[in-house]
Amino acid sequence: MSDDRKSRFPDAQSDRSRAEHLPHTPQTRSPSYRLAFDDNEFMLRDELRPVRLQLELLKPQLLLDEKGIESTIVMFGGARIPSPQNKEQARTQTLAELSHFYDEAREFARLMTLTSLETVGQHNVIVTGGGPGVMEAGNLGASDAGGHSIGLGIVLPHEQAPNLYVTPDLSFNFHYFAVRKMHFLMRARAITVFPGGFGTLDELFESLTLIQTGRMERVPFILFGRAFWEKIINWEALADAGTISDQDLDLFRFVETAQEAVEIIDNWEPAPARGALPDRDL
Repeated sequence: MSDDRKSRFPDAQSDRSRAEHLPHTPQTRSPSYRLAFDDNEFMLRDELRPVRLQLELLKPQLLLDEKGIESTIVMFGGARIPSPQNKEQARTQTLAELSHFYDEAREFARLMTLTSLETVGQHNVIVTGGGPGVMEAGNLGASDAGGHSIGLGIVLPHEQAPNLYVTPDLSFNFHYFAVRKMHFLMRARAITVFPGGFGTLDELFESLTLIQTGRMERVPFILFGRAFWEKIINWEALADAGTISDQDLDLFRFVETAQEAVEIIDNWEPAPARGALPDRDL
């Protein structure tokens, strides 16, 4: 911790150090005497949830700010999609056939990171969920280009460490899904979605809803693999039913290759957030 504060009072780290060297008495050993911010049992109480939410939002925010990272390229996608070299180990034939998207994700991240390096890694920084599959491919592609990338992990019931290609000091771990999702989108200059399962669909629809409802500025929203997405989601049926507007179908684009996605991002005309929802009188 650098001593560049303007306050005339002792900093928290100094007081914590002093408290560790107090005489051992019944009073100093009591949990009530611990400094509140240094008391794990206190910090984990249910009543402290608002504080933990704030801390989980603030920690990555401060560290990313310190790195000078101003914009990111979001990569969502399935953890189960193998690399082509490992497709024989895929659980299903469909997963094996989707393995080429691992290479497309890797190449896309490589190309975007080359662009990022032109800004000394401040813009267009790749961010993934930090796990295997498409996420690993994204962090690997950034590493191929010699740049850094972000991994936003989440604690799960089964053990899952970050993939080995996330830049170590940009590897984060979350308890709250909601805060993790905020960090995916707060700096997003573009959102890409590769084939995936429930988690990927959750990320796709939540992000798309924010843009649809005008809660977020429009950014390039790119779905890799038209055949996959049109098989699992009947987009036209939603529009025909009137549950979404025909104009909502223009909020995203399908691509098959990394180069197509890069061209969409490179030629994107900035667009403000929607001021009103099409076909809605309310």
